[in-house]
Amino acid sequence: MRRPIALPILALGLIALPAAAQALDARAQRGETIARTNCARCHAIGRIGASPLAEAPPFRELHHRYPVTDLGEALAEGITTGHPSMPEFRLDPDQAQALIAYLQTLER
Repeated sequence: MRRPIALPILALGLIALPAAAQALDARAQRGETIARTNCARCHAIGRIGASPLAEAPPFRELHHRYPVTDLGEALAEGITTGHPSMPEFRLDPDQAQALIAYLQTLER
């Protein structure tokens, strides 16, 4: 009896897919860590939940206000505006891009 080869190959592909997706998301994972460390005191940084500070918009809604890719320069040079009580902070360019990559995952 001959076994179809396609089924085992398909099964291996489905097993490898999450690992490949995780490797591609390394930058976004770093961005989530940056958000958790620097932003979560005020902002809801995940897909659900309210922001701890009512005036701080949830990160999952930022893309409705403006393209999050436009934040790169502001994050690297120092955001001085945002919600009224937002502290000024700076990220290096790699950190800024990682945070933007994370914000983009919240658009889906």
